[in-house]
Parts: sequence; C-alpha cells; structure tokens
Amino acid sequence: MSTPAAPALPGLTPLDRCAVMGVVNVTPDSFSDGGRWLDPAAAVAHGLNLVAQGADLVDVGGESTRPGAVRVTEEEELRRVIPVIRELAAAGAVISVDTMRAAVAEQAVAAGAAIVNDVSGGLADARMARVAAETGVPFVVMHWRGHSTDMNRLAVYDDVVGEVVKELQRRMEAVVAAGVRPEQVIIDPGLGFAKDAAHDWALLGGLDAVLSLGRPVLVAASRKRFLGALLADPATGEPRPARQRDDATAAVSALSAQAGAWAVRVHDVRATADAVRVVAAWQQAAE
Repeated sequence: MSTPAAPALPGLTPLDRCAVMGVVNVTPDSFSDGGRWLDPAAAVAHGLNLVAQGADLVDVGGESTRPGAVRVTEEEELRRVIPVIRELAAAGAVISVDTMRAAVAEQAVAAGAAIVNDVSGGLADARMARVAAETGVPFVVMHWRGHSTDMNRLAVYDDVVGEVVKELQRRMEAVVAAGVRPEQVIIDPGLGFAKDAAHDWALLGGLDAVLSLGRPVLVAASRKRFLGALLADPATGEPRPARQRDDATAAVSALSAQAGAWAVRVHDVRATADAVRVVAAWQQAAE
C-alpha cells in the first residue's frame, strides 16, 4: 500500500513519489566533493547534469557544514552561490538554497531559489524565520544543536528519536510564531548533525515518529559517516571513502521513500532517482 501523500508546499509542483534533491556544493571543503564545483561555471554545469539525471530539485550551498568546518563570511557565501542560483533558475531548475544566513536566503530567493534549506532550523540567524515568512517559500527546518565545530560533543541523548521529535516540534512552533506559515515548513531529522552512527540508524528506523509531526520530511543521508562506518573495510576497520557510499545511499533513499519521506537529498542522483521511481511503481502495484 502506498504511503500518504505529503502535504502540498507553496510554489512547488506536487509529485506522486518521493522527490530527489541533488547537491551542488560551491565550496572548497565539503566532506565528499569539496572543490569540485567551486568554479561557478562548473557548478552550473553540474546542477544541470543532476537535473538531466533525474533530480527534481537542486540544493546549492556555499558553506560546508561537515564536522569541524569553520564558517565563511557572508560576503564569500553570497559570492559563491548567487551567480549559480541565478543561472540554474534561469535554465528552469527548481533551486533550494542551503544556508544558515538570512541575508543569503533573501538574496537567493530574489535570484530564483524556490526553497530555503536551513540546517540550523532558524537558530543560527535570528532573522531567518522572518525572511522565510516574508518570502513565503518552503522552509526546511532541520534538527540542529550547534555549529560544526561543536556538533560532535552535543551528540548526547537518552532517547534520540523522542528528543529529536520534541526539539523539531519546538522549532516548528518557534518559526510559526515568528510568522512562517505552517504550510511552508519542511522538517529534516538532521542525520549526522550532533549524532553518531547509532543515532542516525535509530532516526531512520523511527522515521514514522518524525512523520507524525505532520509535515513533509527531507532525509539527507547521502555519503554520511554512518554509511562509511557500516561499509568499513573488515580487515582494517577504515570507513568506506565518501564517494564510494552511493549504492548504500540509494538503498537508504528507497527505504526512506517507502517510509513516506517527501524528498531525499543526494550527491549522486541517477541511482536514487531510479530507486524512488521503483518504490512508487511498487506501491502503485500493491494497491
């Protein structure tokens, strides 16, 4: 039986399956592909290639959020992402901007971005919720406990699923109180952010609890550490390198789609695009 359709989001065309969000990191230091798309022309070409491979959305970010990453200036983040967003949007791509800064979100939407994806859920910049409210675009509220330099020491839970759900609920209430319409909100359990591998697996296994909050859920598992640990070399214990985790990512994407995720965020699009379409066909046949 198919999972219930996610609530409609303003400005986005509804799909009859889980959406695929392709990643364009316009950074020199992202954990899996830092520096590959730092040149604006290369980033635009990569984004268009992701669309050709089946991405429904393209998430453009100019600041790495890998554990230990040091923040860039607002000016540098703007310099990296705005030209890329403008060109991709002009070419017809549906763009999400991955940023924790209200000023970047504001200018990105003006340049054509259709979604604001804030890994801090509005906590890193007090103006972010107000900007999201003013623009009216869908706003991704991720579970977050602190910046990249602090996240590992904050990975302490008694009940990770219950605590993440409660903290997401509070963030949803806070952004709505700041003017964001409830129908704008997308939630993300924040895999890998202030979480270890056991926490990530528990959240995936407990995705129903996140879905119970009643908003579309974005799952961003692509190439993350918990997959590297799962696929570690049995002889040495060394984690599988990030760019060799795409098959496992596609498996997580399929299971997330089956569980009812609105979208999955991935670096390698083709396998996941195929996987979510298989899930949709399977669910339709099961009816």
